[in-house]
Amino acid sequence: MIPRTLETRLEQRLRQFPAVALLGPRQVGKTTLARACPAAAGALYLDLENPADLERLADARGYLGARGGLLTIIDEVQRLPSLFQVLRGLIDERIRAGEAAGQFLLLGSASMDLLQQSSESLAGRIAYLELSPFDLREVDPADQSRLWTRGGFPRSFLAATEADSVTWRAGFIRTYLERDIPQLGPRIPAETLRRFWTMLAHAQGGLNNAAELARALAVDGKTIARYLDLMVDLLLVRRLPPYFANVRKRLVKSPKVYVRDSGLVHTLLRLDDLDDLLGHPVAGASWEGFVIETLLRAAPERSQPSFYRTATGAEVDLVLELPGNRLWAIEIKRGLAPKVEPGLRTALADLNPDRAFLVYAGQERYPKGDGIEAIGVGELARELTALDD
Repeated sequence: MIPRTLETRLEQRLRQFPAVALLGPRQVGKTTLARACPAAAGALYLDLENPADLERLADARGYLGARGGLLTIIDEVQRLPSLFQVLRGLIDERIRAGEAAGQFLLLGSASMDLLQQSSESLAGRIAYLELSPFDLREVDPADQSRLWTRGGFPRSFLAATEADSVTWRAGFIRTYLERDIPQLGPRIPAETLRRFWTMLAHAQGGLNNAAELARALAVDGKTIARYLDLMVDLLLVRRLPPYFANVRKRLVKSPKVYVRDSGLVHTLLRLDDLDDLLGHPVAGASWEGFVIETLLRAAPERSQPSFYRTATGAEVDLVLELPGNRLWAIEIKRGLAPKVEPGLRTALADLNPDRAFLVYAGQERYPKGDGIEAIGVGELARELTALDD
């Protein structure tokens, strides 16, 4: 098992809260992490996709109520919404009995439903964590290109060959479209959703243009918004909002959209290896998305990400509002000799950030003038992680 950076935070939350929800897309390693966490030693594990485990919860209050003093891990918990009301009563009873923390660890792969259901029933009793695919802090720095090409899902990244990795990702996409999404409720034709997902990959890092997507799929804008909400809810797509600075300029107001895992971007576009990727126009946008996901996983809790762009083209790819009222501006370039464009200097003058970085594919760190530092993505991720210490 590759150690996950989230493990320490998971243990802390289990010591602080009666319930912890660990969110993340399917196959990202939630169950592996939950079972490997030292705080979960001796825990009962229930998988709500297993009919036998589901039957055990036919009388959830009676079954779970007999497990005082022990942690219970419940996987795919969003499949049983009625369970949250039961958990509320059990948690309160165990708190009154002196058991203040470490009662339930809830694993879920659809964030919006789980957040809504649990926040209504378990307010003040639950903490939320998101487990993402592997990032550069969790693998050998020499594997940076491999991680970008294959993405961070464990079975894709650790596959014996490139062909095995591609096969796994293709199967992952097919399973989501044909089985997982229909089980969550929305009745969307799998081929329509595949086309939508592929269009998002083609437009990786672009502004959300619902009208253009609607024309391409012959649906209306509300339907496109519903599709996008679904992919965001499944933690497969990120909407990066614009940053609204107090400047007298026309600012872009549409969010940027990224398929969150770079390996899925490449499989949707049939880019099976690094040579195919480097020869494709999406390479720069794919790298940008890869860097953004890496940095957001490393950023301290309560950080607010956005991007900055004016109507005249002044732009910063990632603006991080960090705890303590600190503002970091991060521009992303794929090459080994990054240049500071005039639009970046204009944007930095508008934002006046505390720190400004130019992230590139190399490893050396050096100044670029005007307070801008060129830096590798791995080193900047580690610097963000250190802010939490």
